[in-house]
Amino acid sequence: TDFALWKFSPKDEKRQMEWAFFGRKGFPGWHIECSVMATKYLGEQFDIHCGGIDHIQVHHTNEIAQTEAVTKKRWVNFWMHGAFLVLEKEKMSKSLGNFITLDSIEKQKFNPLDYKYLCLNTHYRKPLVFSEEALKSARNSLERLKNILLELKNKKDSKGNAENYKKKFLEAVNDDLNVPKSLGLLWDILRDNKLGSKEKYHLILDFDNVLGLNLRNIKQDLIPKEIIKLAEEREKFRKEKNFKKSDELRNLIRNKGYEIEDTEEGYKIKISNL
Repeated sequence: TDFALWKFSPKDEKRQMEWAFFGRKGFPGWHIECSVMATKYLGEQFDIHCGGIDHIQVHHTNEIAQTEAVTKKRWVNFWMHGAFLVLEKEKMSKSLGNFITLDSIEKQKFNPLDYKYLCLNTHYRKPLVFSEEALKSARNSLERLKNILLELKNKKDSKGNAENYKKKFLEAVNDDLNVPKSLGLLWDILRDNKLGSKEKYHLILDFDNVLGLNLRNIKQDLIPKEIIKLAEEREKFRKEKNFKKSDELRNLIRNKGYEIEDTEEGYKIKISNL
C-alpha cells in the first residue's frame, strides 16, 4: 500500500516527460514532484503550504512522509487547505463536465479581477458557490468601489485617524486569513464620516497590497455600461415628458448604487452616498 516515488513508462508508450533511470524509462510520482519543487524553492523548512481539502488524506500526507524522511526536520508549520468551488452544491470538476475556466469567464466580458473579488468574499475554508449572478454582483461591487476611489482621489480634504483601521485589518488577516472581514473593512472606511477623503484613499490602497485588486491603477469612466444605458433611456423618457417611466428608471438606477443629477448642461451620473 506504499505510494510510488518513481513510475516506469509503459513499454509501448512515449510520454512527454520521462527519463532513463533504474535501467528503464520512467517518471517521478506526483507526490515526489511536489516535495522536490517545494524544498528547492522554499527550503527544507517553511511556514505555509496551501492546497485543496482533497489533498489532505493522500497527497499532502505523502509529501510530509517523504520530505521529513529525507531532512529529519519538521517540514511545514502551517497547512492552509481551501474548500471546493461548487456549482449548485456540486463540486466543479472536469469529470462532471462542469469545469469553468478563466478564459470562459473572460469570453462573457468579465474581468478576472471580478472573479477575484467574488473569491475574496468567502473564507478559504468554506465552499465558494459560483454562479453568473454572484459574479455579476461581484463585478458591480468592484466597479462601484473603483468609482468611489476615483472620486476620493480627486478630493483633498483630510481629517481623522486611520490607525485603528490598520490595526483591525491586520487582526483580520492574521485571524486565519479572514479576507472577507478584511474586505468588509474597506466599505466601513468609505462609510466613516470621521475620515477625510485623503485618509480613506490611502488606507484602501494600503489594504490593496494584500487584497490585490489593482486599485492603484484604476482609470476614469468606470460607470458601468448598464447604468449608462439606463440613464440614456431615462433621458429619452424625460424629454418625451413621460415622467412616470423616467422616475421608474431613476429609482432603478438608485437601487443599483448611482444617482442621476440633472443640470443645464445635461444629466450627470454620480455614485450614491454609502
